[in-house]
Amino acid sequence: MQKPFFSVIIPTYNRAKFLQIALASVLAQTFHDYEIILVDDGSTDDTYEMLQKMRREAQNNAKDIKYFHQENKGPAAARNLGIKQATGDFICLLDSDDRFRDSKLKISYEHIKKYPQYKIFHTEEIWYKNGALLSQKIYHKKPSGKVFENAVRMCSIGTSTAVIRKGVFDAIGLFDEAMPACEDYDFWLRVTNRYEVFLIPHYLTIKEGGRTDQLSLKYPAMDTFRIYALKKILESKELSGDNFRIAADELKRKCNIFIKGALKRGKTKEANSYKLLMEKF
Repeated sequence: MQKPFFSVIIPTYNRAKFLQIALASVLAQTFHDYEIILVDDGSTDDTYEMLQKMRREAQNNAKDIKYFHQENKGPAAARNLGIKQATGDFICLLDSDDRFRDSKLKISYEHIKKYPQYKIFHTEEIWYKNGALLSQKIYHKKPSGKVFENAVRMCSIGTSTAVIRKGVFDAIGLFDEAMPACEDYDFWLRVTNRYEVFLIPHYLTIKEGGRTDQLSLKYPAMDTFRIYALKKILESKELSGDNFRIAADELKRKCNIFIKGALKRGKTKEANSYKLLMEKF
């Protein structure tokens, strides 16, 4: 059996309603050389029942949905399982509350063939919050080329926009399963330190926000995870001189913010721990 060009990996946890929309957006693609890998991260809602219905419909259209279930371990572990099961040349990641436009795979394929020197592609994205279209600021502008500095400042590559040659994961590793949040920030630090990325100048992914189940609400101090990621890559010995300086400067900036907050709350021990971390680099 010939392997597909794309493996579309969708991790999900208790998002049956949104997952149905995400799956439908993949099944509606105008480019058909792909497989769908759905990883259920221990859902307790009607995800499985909804999926069975969609699988029957997909099979009627000669497109199967490969389903894997695991106990709840978080988004990093769910994505990693999907990547390990993937057989395609390129991995497309899609969060279960996002969706693709119907030309996502076709346009991505065309750019991959046109620019074979790149291993990582990403696209522009459309943002909605509580059903309303969000305007993007200048600092949200998507980067292309050598973008490590952009990735350090903010998570500038949307996971659901990414198209990644599978061999990249062999070279830089999978998502860090020790991180309950910001695992994408950590991943893009490692990727952009080693590879250039190509921005496909089309709005091919639609993101939904403003819901109570999003990790940014569950973990309000998200920068603690970003500091962990920066510390990890600084200690890895993988960074060049310029990239080391960029990462160290950002670590110190984030630590200073936490130190000020900790001192205001009278948490001197916490403040001192961040001071020691800053001094290390």
